Amino acid sequence: MKTNSFIVFSVCMLFLFNCKKEKQVENKGELLAQVEETNKASENVIDIVTRSMEFQSVDTISSGWNTFRYQNLSNETHFFLLDKYPEGITVQNTLADVAPVFSEGMDLINKGKPEAGFAAFNKLPAWYFDIVFSGGSGLVAPHHTAVSTLYLKPGYYIMECYVKMPNGMFHTLMGMAKPIIVTKEDSGVVPPEATVNITLSGETGITYDTEIKKGKHIFSVFVKDQKAHENFIWHDVNLVKLDPDANEDHVEAWMDWSDPKGLITPVPKGVTFLGGVNDMAAGSTGYFHVDYLQPGKYAFISEVPNTKSKGLFKVFMVK
Repeated sequence: MKTNSFIVFSVCMLFLFNCKKEKQVENKGELLAQVEETNKASENVIDIVTRSMEFQSVDTISSGWNTFRYQNLSNETHFFLLDKYPEGITVQNTLADVAPVFSEGMDLINKGKPEAGFAAFNKLPAWYFDIVFSGGSGLVAPHHTAVSTLYLKPGYYIMECYVKMPNGMFHTLMGMAKPIIVTKEDSGVVPPEATVNITLSGETGITYDTEIKKGKHIFSVFVKDQKAHENFIWHDVNLVKLDPDANEDHVEAWMDWSDPKGLITPVPKGVTFLGGVNDMAAGSTGYFHVDYLQPGKYAFISEVPNTKSKGLFKVFMVK
């Protein structure tokens, strides 16, 4: 709305300071075209809002490229991940067959029985391993907004967040599991042009092709290869701002949900998550947008154990 108001104001100023009527009409036409283009772009953005422990969004979207604007208005760090389900499986199957298994396993891990906890995950139904993780935002700090552009095939998806409450309960079990239908109709959206290209690999880690400077950025993330790590999670990319008092070892440990103190509220001291691209299959590309990077210390990090030794924790300075 502010952008549109600014453009309209600019049109008025041009009328005041340009004495040639033809030039006025020409400039007005150009700026009105910009307004129309801005409105069109806004229509192509899918809004997701979290105020507590929920996802507020549309229930049906088109296939192909889609841009998601995730507004985390809550006091917790969240993300959204889109899981493409096998045909015939719905959120009811998740609540009945999957949620209790993860709850049992996590309870045992929290009680200091990791072997028994991981053994409990053997009770997961066979269809669970046919889920295709299809991207989403990275972790997003409270009262921040993350913008991601993803390519989705038609099908039945679940939007979820499995960050943990202080008592260890997954946000998924608190209401953060929402069905989304992706139709066969193509969105007509094209992917954005990236300013920085990231390559994500379980073999070579996180790499990128240019120095990251202050200002606005669109990061592309190409998943060169993919695999399940020790905590069953695929590698992804999260952008995090690190204050001078942030402890990198604490951040690395916190990113592993299978650690009793991992992926749990609160986040480590001095850490602000700014989005990213969640788990995607090998060969996929996703994008995340950053309004403005201020000078300071940042990192790209994956949500898996032992990120430093795997090259999946890359610290960098923005000047």
